[in-house]
Amino acid sequence: MDTVKRPDKRAERSRRTREKIIEAARELFVAQGYGATSLQEVADRAGVAVQTVYFVFGNKRTLFKDVVDTSIAGDAEPVATMDREWFRAACAAPTAAGQLRAHVRGTGEILGRVAPLIPMIESAGAADPQIAAQWPDGPDPRYVVQHAAARALVAKPGARPGVSAEMAADLLFCLLSPQLYLLFVQDRGWSPDRWEEWAYNTLAAQLCADPGECPV
Repeated sequence: MDTVKRPDKRAERSRRTREKIIEAARELFVAQGYGATSLQEVADRAGVAVQTVYFVFGNKRTLFKDVVDTSIAGDAEPVATMDREWFRAACAAPTAAGQLRAHVRGTGEILGRVAPLIPMIESAGAADPQIAAQWPDGPDPRYVVQHAAARALVAKPGARPGVSAEMAADLLFCLLSPQLYLLFVQDRGWSPDRWEEWAYNTLAAQLCADPGECPV
């Protein structure tokens, strides 16, 4: 007789609890800052006991890291950006213009989640110097992702001749930065769609042989 594997209800409850705590912390950190937010406030917002927050995360620094990491990923799954379906599909596009269009769109979705956290991240680092220790030393993870995209892009048909992977990576890293996204979308009131079109057109002029090419 076949054994039907039943869903692990305890694991599912734990996952939902973790997500509720992370979302509550994100809202409070953005609204009032890292230093001004207590774990008791997070617990109250999430509708759990403060002991649950300590049990799941241990301390506020670890919770903060999870807030940032899940905002980047869009979920709590332990899948790196370069292993995400959107990134792999963009890199698999047959032309440079096609990859660039998909890459800007996917990056824009991340920036829409992460950019509002930038002031919070800066204030958290000022309030707690050990925040930075939550992430390992080494190259900027955002640059690593952009460099991987750049290597794929410059090797495709339609890439602008003479542009190295390093040059392309620098352009992607700088023009698709959360700080620049904030300037346009938050400070100047652009819609995310308008920002996406501007970012694509600006990068295509530098990275594609024919900026007017219709991406496929």
